[in-house]
Amino acid sequence: MTKRIQHWFTLLATAFMLMFTLSAFASEGANTSTDNERLGESSVQKEAVGFAGADYWRMVKDGQEGYTTSKSPEHGVLISVPGQTWYVLKEKWMSPLGALAIFGSLAMVTLAYVVVGPLKLSKPKTGRKIKRWSRIDRALHWSMAFTFLTLAFSGLTLVYGKHFLKPILPSELWGWIIYAAKQYHNYMGPIFFLLLVAVLVKWWRKSIFNMVDVRWFMKMGGMVGKHKGTHPSAGFSNGGEKAIYWLLICFGIVAAISGFVLDFPIFDQTRRDMELSNLVHMFSALILICGFVFHIYIGLFGMEAALDGMITGEVDETWAKEHHDLWYEEVKDLPENQPGYDEKTEAEAKGKPSSKTS
Repeated sequence: MTKRIQHWFTLLATAFMLMFTLSAFASEGANTSTDNERLGESSVQKEAVGFAGADYWRMVKDGQEGYTTSKSPEHGVLISVPGQTWYVLKEKWMSPLGALAIFGSLAMVTLAYVVVGPLKLSKPKTGRKIKRWSRIDRALHWSMAFTFLTLAFSGLTLVYGKHFLKPILPSELWGWIIYAAKQYHNYMGPIFFLLLVAVLVKWWRKSIFNMVDVRWFMKMGGMVGKHKGTHPSAGFSNGGEKAIYWLLICFGIVAAISGFVLDFPIFDQTRRDMELSNLVHMFSALILICGFVFHIYIGLFGMEAALDGMITGEVDETWAKEHHDLWYEEVKDLPENQPGYDEKTEAEAKGKPSSKTS
């Protein structure tokens, strides 16, 4: 099953990179389309100036307020001149730098796999299983993983789709794709926030940093350099897992709150509020995407048997000893980690329902 998941992840990553590559070949057509749009805009502007007069539009562009019966914020401002700053920051800076960061992260993990290679177990597996994750833990993890990845793909489509999809697709198909991505992103965002709260409540105690984690970071997790293959000590969660956890919580909350501002423009948000929320939302989402490129790499390719625990809930005794030795010493003598233990039989003996039947 692990190899199958690795296979599908590789296909998705390859498809993702191919879509961006297509944008380079479509750039010439996109430029032609842009020129035509500019000609059309120029004609519209001429008609508008002729209809209302040059003095009127000059006042509008200067930000002078007019009169309207609307009671909404900025109701008297027809054109928001400072919005040009937001457009430049978003299109000329954040979008290109975000794409560079994502491709840079993919390039780094690819280089790490080729040059450093995956972290292998020092000894053969014993076959004895140690209980690590409950069914609820795994359901929460995979629900969050699915929600985050689909939000990432729909969000990247909204930001970059016009560069690599729009030039090569029929207008109607492109319209349906961008509409579906927008609706999915808007409705799935609140679900992501609820899952984020559940993750915070469920795992925060296991993710508090201590001196063991400092020493883990000093040895780079035993993955590179002179400490490669040393397997530094760790509790239930090592320093890297804790860092990813708090990255998710901190930037996930920022992304969720800024997303709510964009999702529900009914609380007197001004255009400045929406523009700032858009930039903050993009920045936090890009940080999360880049961070989880490394998390996914470690789980699928960078560490032997790292994914077993989140698939079956159990890890091999050798893996537990080498990667989480302090935690292994705490749990190795528990009844559920003894050879031949049957959870259902144990629960029935105590008169309690087992988690296998729940």
